[in-house]
Amino acid sequence: MRRVVFNQKGGVGKSTITSNLAAIAAASGKRVLVIDLDCQGNTTRYLLGDAADEDLAGSADFFGQTLKFSVRDTDGSEFISETPWENLHVMAANPELDELHGKLESRYKIYKLRDTLKKLEAQYDEIWIDTPPALNFYTRSALIAAQGCLIPFDCDDFSRRALYGLLEAVQEIQADHAPELHVEGIVVNQFQARASLPQRVVQELQDEGLPVLQPFLSSSVKVKESHELSKPMIHLDPRHKLTQELVALYESLDQG
Repeated sequence: MRRVVFNQKGGVGKSTITSNLAAIAAASGKRVLVIDLDCQGNTTRYLLGDAADEDLAGSADFFGQTLKFSVRDTDGSEFISETPWENLHVMAANPELDELHGKLESRYKIYKLRDTLKKLEAQYDEIWIDTPPALNFYTRSALIAAQGCLIPFDCDDFSRRALYGLLEAVQEIQADHAPELHVEGIVVNQFQARASLPQRVVQELQDEGLPVLQPFLSSSVKVKESHELSKPMIHLDPRHKLTQELVALYESLDQG
């Protein structure tokens, strides 16, 4: 299964959700690969810790080589690094992604990620893709490469208004390029059960028939500790309420 976590808004928890759901899958015995396409590299830092500062081959190197003619076919494995967690690997991001963006868009390399991930499916049970907070070349590449799409939602009215545009963007890419792609659901993140605004906004989404996933992910300072220690919640505190919500969310997804 190839999944993308997508939202054009920053700070909604894309990297946290991607990393934690992937870590839960790996902890359950699945062979898991995470692709980081955000030049900020938050997912890379989260999963690799200080090793993220090393000169690792990663997604920028992968896209860079697509700009060069080569008779040698590659399955992409040379751009993948091990994480400290068993069964969990990452194609790391770095700031060079930003420098390559214009060249990749002009050379129309939009299908290269999809083709490579299909080859890597022989090595991995699940592939998770974290995207930048923009509908750019990398995000479109990820959507075309994916089968399932999760949309993080952080419970405010601005996010709600943007949500309709996100759903339309996914539907357009599905229609034009990616018949396998579908929205698996909206992930309600940083939910405060005692606050009226989050409850009202989420209820309105459900009333409209949008695919809001259960359970909602609670707001917690524990996740900041998780970031600081570069330790996904399943490894930091398996019994924590947020960890249990993440596990339940993962288990609710289609495991096909």
